[in-house]
Amino acid sequence: MKLSSILLFGAPGAGKGTQGKVLGMLPGFLHCACGDVFRGLTAESELGRVFLQFSSRGELVPDEYTIRLWREAIEARIETGTYAPERDTLVLDGIPRSLNQAQLLADSLEVKSVFYLTCPDRDKLIHRMQRRALRENRLDDANYEVILRRLETYEQETKPVLDFYGPDLVHEVDSTRPPVAVLHSIVEKLTKI
Repeated sequence: MKLSSILLFGAPGAGKGTQGKVLGMLPGFLHCACGDVFRGLTAESELGRVFLQFSSRGELVPDEYTIRLWREAIEARIETGTYAPERDTLVLDGIPRSLNQAQLLADSLEVKSVFYLTCPDRDKLIHRMQRRALRENRLDDANYEVILRRLETYEQETKPVLDFYGPDLVHEVDSTRPPVAVLHSIVEKLTKI
């Protein structure tokens, strides 16, 4: 069975996590942020070491590890009863992050919509990430050079995923507006799906 899903998409700092947390509180939706799952790993675990190795340089974790971790996280939620695939819709944030990941997940996900959170102001993205680093103790957002590398990686490796899903599924949402206005735009489109 394919998992009913909506994707939150955009550059680091565009607001995917903020919107995902709120949407995940709605009945029938489960927010799964791949970055949060990675950051929840211990540095002693194999996947934790891999995550630290790549995230500290602003690079994407290799696809095989990312997909494995994502599948394990979803299975754990099914086992604990916090996610029922036959009735719940996944709100995915941070996966897929590459064209290869999108292709690897095509047999697992029934993507209903992709919400592309746009923020053309690079300085605003950097400011959001630096503020988040302080507020959430996110080491991957603390270093300016790492932030720049993450934004470059997004442009080169992640943004092409939008073409994979195509214009019929992708909805642009201006994320420079207040979070509640962004949420309103997303929910308005969701009610039509």
